[in-house]
Amino acid sequence: MPAPLHLPPRYAERPLTLADAGAVARLMAADELATTGEVHIEEADIVAEWQRPSFDVGAATVGVLGPSGDLVAYAECSGGARADAAVRPDHWGQGIGTALAGWVSARAAELGEPVIGMPVPQDSPGDRLLDSLGWFVRWESWVLALPEETAIPARELPAAYAVRAATTQDHEQVWTVIEDAFLEWSERERETYADWVATNVERPGAEPWNIRVVTDPEGAVVAAAVLVMTENGREGFVSRLATRRDQRNRGLAQALLADAFDAARAHGAARATLSTDSRTGALDLYRRVGMEVESTWVHRATRP
Repeated sequence: MPAPLHLPPRYAERPLTLADAGAVARLMAADELATTGEVHIEEADIVAEWQRPSFDVGAATVGVLGPSGDLVAYAECSGGARADAAVRPDHWGQGIGTALAGWVSARAAELGEPVIGMPVPQDSPGDRLLDSLGWFVRWESWVLALPEETAIPARELPAAYAVRAATTQDHEQVWTVIEDAFLEWSERERETYADWVATNVERPGAEPWNIRVVTDPEGAVVAAAVLVMTENGREGFVSRLATRRDQRNRGLAQALLADAFDAARAHGAARATLSTDSRTGALDLYRRVGMEVESTWVHRATRP
């Protein structure tokens, strides 16, 4: 286990459990609001990640308790090159973020990770802190939104191709298409099918229609999107969008994106969003279909 955190007097640390997901979401929401003016995180996001079979919540997390005993900060690092951390704004400036960054680095070293990083809003307090600690920028990412009442331009599918909601029988093909595409540019191990199901199919609030597919004339899944609806139903976020390599440059991704956003609006969403990063080269594609950048993030990393 990493060494104990160096915390201010009257603060304490402990491993977290799945029952802490709501408290973690609330402190992350306070952090997001203070740094970006918006809140995107939901408890379902935390639960979906922590309920993965590969995720050992107790070993992969640390929580910081304030003087009154409430959770005021946390970090997680479960393997792979990505970690997360947040400090409630009313507890900034006391060295807690520095302590958590050290814990993440030590935890990654224990796991044998050559590099570990986390996303932070560009030029935010978290970004500046990690910069001061020597964490470098690996890539940029952007959250994009489709203006209300704007529609993605329609793209006609090739003959005998179809776009529809996925069935349970499609799920393994969806996982394969998405993982194959994302592993072309991301540096991580292949996500297991069981973890994918836990994060996407079994995510709290997920509905069968949230997973969208394009099928070829033989009925095989050749493109897929995963749509996440916010708890209040007012926003549809495309968390994954992928096309099989041999099926690209046929307009499948644009047709699928339009279908996903139309499905979100049909179920009450006023906003349609997604994120992408500089490794994918997809930013211009999303801009061309009318999406606008809302915020810019950087992935800050260190070598343990």
